Amino acid sequence: MNIGIVGLGLIGGSMAKSTKSRTAHTVWGIDLDQETMMMARMCGAIDAPLTEDNLPLCDLILIAIRPGAAVEWVRKNCERIAPTAIVVDLCGVKRTVVEAITPIAEQSGFAYIGGHPMAGREIGGFTAASDSLYVGASMILTPDKRTDMLLLETLKHFFLDIGFATLTFSDPEEHDRIIAFTSQLAHITSSAYVKSPEAQRRRGFSAGSFKDMTRVARLDEDMWTELFLDDADYLTKELDILIGHLTEYANALKAGDAEALRALLKDGREKKATAGGN
Repeated sequence: MNIGIVGLGLIGGSMAKSTKSRTAHTVWGIDLDQETMMMARMCGAIDAPLTEDNLPLCDLILIAIRPGAAVEWVRKNCERIAPTAIVVDLCGVKRTVVEAITPIAEQSGFAYIGGHPMAGREIGGFTAASDSLYVGASMILTPDKRTDMLLLETLKHFFLDIGFATLTFSDPEEHDRIIAFTSQLAHITSSAYVKSPEAQRRRGFSAGSFKDMTRVARLDEDMWTELFLDDADYLTKELDILIGHLTEYANALKAGDAEALRALLKDGREKKATAGGN
C-alpha cells in the first residue's frame, strides 16, 4: 500500500518508523517542521514527502496531529483524497473529530474511521518516535454504519503488522468517557501533584512512586489543553469523583480516624485488584 502520514511527531513518526521497519509499504509523510522532515528522510522513516501530487495515490492516510488541525487538514485536502482511500485520524479524542470529519468523508466518497493508538511517552517529537512504540499495544477504532468488513480487515492486518497486539472497537462517546479516566485524569493529577513546593526539595527522598506519579506531568500543554477542553464534560466528572475521594482521605486524617483511613485504603487495594494492572 501507499501510506500517507500527516504529522511526524511521536505518534505519526512511530507509525512511519514501524511501517518501514516491519512492512514493505511505501510511506509518504508531511510535517510542518522542516528539520523533522529532513530527519525522517535521512533515517528512512518516509520514502518521500506527502504532496498534492501523491496524495491521490494513497491507499491509507493516517492523520497524527491535534484534533482541530486534523479536521482542518481533511477539509482542505478532501478533494485530493481518492474514493478508494481509507482515512484514519489518530487523535486522543473522538467525538469532536468524528463528528466533523464523517460528513466530509461522506460527501467526498472516501472511507473514514476514527482511531487512537494506546501508546505514548512523556517526551514528544520525531526524535522520541520509535519502531517499537506500538509493540503489544491496543489500537482503538470507532467504526460506524458506513464501515465495511473489508476496511476493517485491511486495518486489522496493517496495525497488527506494525506491532499492535489487539484492536479494540468502540464508539466516540464510549471512547471519550473512558479516556477521560484512563488518560486525561492521570495527566491532570500528575500536573497538579508535582506543583507541591516539596517537589523541588525531594532529592534523596524519592523512589518509584514519585517517578510514577510525575512521569506524565511532562506534557505538551498546547495539545493537552485542546484534548481536555474537547472532553471537558467527562473529564470534569472524573475530577469531581477524584476530589470527593481525596476529601474522604483528608477528613479521616484530620480526625485522626484510623478505622476510617484503614477502610479507605483497604477499599482502594481491593478495587485495584479488581481493576487489574493495565
